[in-house]
Amino acid sequence: MQDRKRFWLMLLLTVITIFVNIGSIPLLDPDEPFYAETPKEMMLVNDFISPRIYGDFWYDKPPMYYWLVAGSFKAFGVSEFAARFPSALSAVLCVVLVYWAMARIFNERAGIISGLVLGSAVEYFYLGKAAVTDSTLTLFLTASLVCFLERKDYLFYIFCALATLTKGPIGFLFPGAIIFIWMAVTRRFDEIKNMKIPAGITIFLIIAGPWYWEMYRLHGAAFIDGFIGVNNIVRFTTAEHARTSGWYFFIPVLIIGFFPWSALMGQAIWSALKTKESKERKTLLFLFIWAAFIFVFFSISNTKLLSYILPVYPPLAMLVGWYLDRSFAGYRLAGWSIGWLPGLGILAVLMAGGFVFGVKSLPEIRLGAFALALVIIAMVSAVGYFLKKCDVGKAVWVQASAMALVSIIMVTLLLPPVMSQFSSREIARDFLTHYDGKTTVYVSKFLHPGFTYYTDVYGNELKSGADFAKEVAENRQAYFVVRQSDYMGLSNEERRALIVILESDQKMLLKR
Repeated sequence: MQDRKRFWLMLLLTVITIFVNIGSIPLLDPDEPFYAETPKEMMLVNDFISPRIYGDFWYDKPPMYYWLVAGSFKAFGVSEFAARFPSALSAVLCVVLVYWAMARIFNERAGIISGLVLGSAVEYFYLGKAAVTDSTLTLFLTASLVCFLERKDYLFYIFCALATLTKGPIGFLFPGAIIFIWMAVTRRFDEIKNMKIPAGITIFLIIAGPWYWEMYRLHGAAFIDGFIGVNNIVRFTTAEHARTSGWYFFIPVLIIGFFPWSALMGQAIWSALKTKESKERKTLLFLFIWAAFIFVFFSISNTKLLSYILPVYPPLAMLVGWYLDRSFAGYRLAGWSIGWLPGLGILAVLMAGGFVFGVKSLPEIRLGAFALALVIIAMVSAVGYFLKKCDVGKAVWVQASAMALVSIIMVTLLLPPVMSQFSSREIARDFLTHYDGKTTVYVSKFLHPGFTYYTDVYGNELKSGADFAKEVAENRQAYFVVRQSDYMGLSNEERRALIVILESDQKMLLKR
């Protein structure tokens, strides 16, 4: 009965951490508006096969998240909350899934701790609040691999298919590669004959195949080149963002993103790899290979985005959950003899340094940063207090609860004062008060999805400063919605050809 109460408390804490205020912040440029505008346009033309944006077909991602957002729009109306709801729900369901898997494989307590770890990791709950595909992909990938561990073979293929409909080939390549490596390391290739492969391939093709076939039938080579060529192969082999292309990029991302549990990550992995218990070792090795493969794959990839390694967090949470659970069975994990508190203290100091830097760059976040610093200091102090008393359970709950408070502060104090700097909503609304409904509109690439979402005006995209200068040189009336940096990149003569209608938060509305 006590474990059941703890489960509901874990679930409530997760829902609070992820769902609070997800509708109060405007969609942040440029990614969130992409994933909100596309389902809007699919609904407008009543075509749920071919994703489109700005009225044109778009082959960037498969349709699963667009379908989920379209359903959310139907249920709640077109809004920021509805755009983010599928992602937030996926994040909560993944926490429940991790709990369920660990409770079945190890015990109820390990499940609850693993769920708390996952739901309170910084990057996990941050992306759970965002209208992007990563939480949904993480849910389906996690479900597929958990189903493999639990020998639920048909469900394994179903979730692989859903992951493939969410983000493409990695939906089946990742589970396949992880399972193959695990079989090779443990010499368990005999497992293949139990995987119901012919039936599984049939299930996979029935679920994932129709959309891919229909897109090929409708769009032919354009779909293959755009989706497989540009958005998979080219992104893996070519860096879209030079500043994030280094092999080491995801090391600090993981340390910060898994905060505060990254203080335990290294020793949890080390302890898991050293365990001698054969039954546990098989599962723990699988979890390690799962996390390591995804981390290494995206570290090798030339295009790197912060969100790419989100699928690493469920297996890491399970490893940390297993490690902490051992402390309740007499394993020495308390007091000052381990790395938890020192590691947490070091990470807290680094976070505090980040807050200081943030306040210098954005003075508006001073109150939010101060509140976050107080919560983190209090968290470190409380964790230290309970560890000195050898009460690991209370230390875990304090840490997870503190991170729920961190999440609330982020969306109520930290982001609201500066949200207009990271969203096109305000400039879009100002534009509508000046727009005559017929003059040509040009929008910089970074602002384009948000501008379109909030105005329903597609406009013409300016992909570069050269495009901007070229259109300014044309002797015709036009509106321009650009960033201040785009405007400053023009020559003095080009700037003189433009009327500045308004300038706000480093964005400008101009008229030729």
